[in-house]
Amino acid sequence: MDGGLDGWLALLVSASGLEFDFMRRAALACVLLALGAAPVGVLLMLRRMSLMGDAMSHAILPGAALGYWVAGLWLPALALGGALGGLLVAACAGLLARHTVLREDAALAVLYLLSLAAGVLILSVRGTQVDLLHVLFGSVLALDEAGLALLAAVAAATVAGLALLWRPLVLECVDPAFLRGVSRWGAWAHQGFLALVVINLVAAFQAMGTLMAVGLMVLPAASARLWARRLQPMLAVAVLTAALGALAGLWLSYAAEWPTSPTIVLLLGVWYAASLVLAPLGWWRQRRVPPRHLKG
Repeated sequence: MDGGLDGWLALLVSASGLEFDFMRRAALACVLLALGAAPVGVLLMLRRMSLMGDAMSHAILPGAALGYWVAGLWLPALALGGALGGLLVAACAGLLARHTVLREDAALAVLYLLSLAAGVLILSVRGTQVDLLHVLFGSVLALDEAGLALLAAVAAATVAGLALLWRPLVLECVDPAFLRGVSRWGAWAHQGFLALVVINLVAAFQAMGTLMAVGLMVLPAASARLWARRLQPMLAVAVLTAALGALAGLWLSYAAEWPTSPTIVLLLGVWYAASLVLAPLGWWRQRRVPPRHLKG
């Protein structure tokens, strides 16, 4: 019995590729990314700022490209450049929103288009086609110990930051005008939350690239919204969805020899489509299942 069980476990490990160090590092990276990115994605969705995550993922590209220009594919330079680029774009969008007739979403749209063009231009002039694809689409299978340390630090910082800013962040999701009227924490919470978005995108782009990083934020959050009404269960479902979806996408990409990041994002998209049908708050269930009435 024990021999049979050991044989099945060995077969499972072999089929999943976990006998290789790079696959174990990639699997751990998927879990760490889920712990940080998924809760941030839920709050982005509840604040109606999901597209802002996409804008910010492009905003980090020129900073990362400048880091690459200076130091090549050296992780600290890429991370620092991407973080500074994202924070600069967020600050500029806030200034434009306060001092012009543009709203923050419109300012971000303009800035992220310029950032994307500038980043691609820098990478195209300085690097090769392979380097450009690596930054745009990432390579979770190429992560080393330094990359895992960055992901772990970002996940820990995100959990700590959300715990510190929890009350103002939740209140801002419900009634931002009330928060601004009764507390000075509103502005600090907003800027702190933008910083959490940026550092999670910087961490994610190491593994999934700037074009795919936001998928691990938005898709699990959108799916979780269909399965849970309350915020805490929604956060738990989003983290679980992101982790399992990323691990399943990692295994599928390994087995089928597909690119990892697009496979993960598409698999999360398939689960979102299934949630529209199966979830209690999904479109199909809401239309087809008759409402329950209380009986005396």
